[in-house]
Amino acid sequence: MAHPNPETPPTKDLEPLLALVGSRVRALRQAQGWTLRRLAEAAELSPRFVSQLEAGQGNIAIGRLAGVARALEVPLERLVASERNPSRVALDALLSGRTPSELRRALEAVEATLAERPLLIALLGMRGAGKSTLGAAAARALGLPFVELDDRIEAAAGLSLGELFALHGEPFVRRLEGKCLEELTTSGQPAVVALTGGVVANSDALAILKRHALTVWLEATPEDHMQRVLDQGDRRPMAESEDAMSELRALLAAREPRYREADVRLDTSAAASREAALAALIEALGEAGWPSA
Repeated sequence: MAHPNPETPPTKDLEPLLALVGSRVRALRQAQGWTLRRLAEAAELSPRFVSQLEAGQGNIAIGRLAGVARALEVPLERLVASERNPSRVALDALLSGRTPSELRRALEAVEATLAERPLLIALLGMRGAGKSTLGAAAARALGLPFVELDDRIEAAAGLSLGELFALHGEPFVRRLEGKCLEELTTSGQPAVVALTGGVVANSDALAILKRHALTVWLEATPEDHMQRVLDQGDRRPMAESEDAMSELRALLAAREPRYREADVRLDTSAAASREAALAALIEALGEAGWPSA
């Protein structure tokens, strides 16, 4: 059959749009492994005009462009929507002209990279390290949900952590802790997570974190740990022990080797303010490879 050629010289103001449409048509055609002739036949256009279209020189009527979109099995807006993301423009340019096998290899490389990318930002540290305060602020800054693992454990059991330890013991709590962490990773939703202080005693939980999380140790002096907890109105550190500070130092010393294995380490006692600590945390996450908001 004869193929119409709805071509008229494009005006200057249309040239950027036509170039964008052309690059998208070409990338989609090549991704499917099609020749120019095959696309032309499917869209009922001449090969010459399809070539001009891909070169950004074909001032195609909207009805004909819709035919090209149908042939490529994409919505029309996929070809003409304004592109505001510089990264997407760069990606289109990078993929343009690639063979189908090259595009498949690129896709496999992207999938492998995404599979290796951490899903969670997991904050380690003793009570009073700043996990809740800094975690919530970092989540807001990065546009992510914030999760308190303590809250997840209590919700799963229907009991407070104190009741869980008293009624069922630490092994039960650690198993539930690992289960809640696993559920967070299988959800596929990136998040900032404030971990329990004793998570470093849970080998199963640490294995999950190693696979799926960028871990951050929020470090602080024993004095700051204690004072921050007291400032929150929690008098238990003093009420339940005659020498709470010595016990705190001993517990911190016992856990510190595991804390030091974290991917990122941030000394919150050295920060001049809460805002400075947050800025340092965001910077450290960026240096560790986490994308900024």
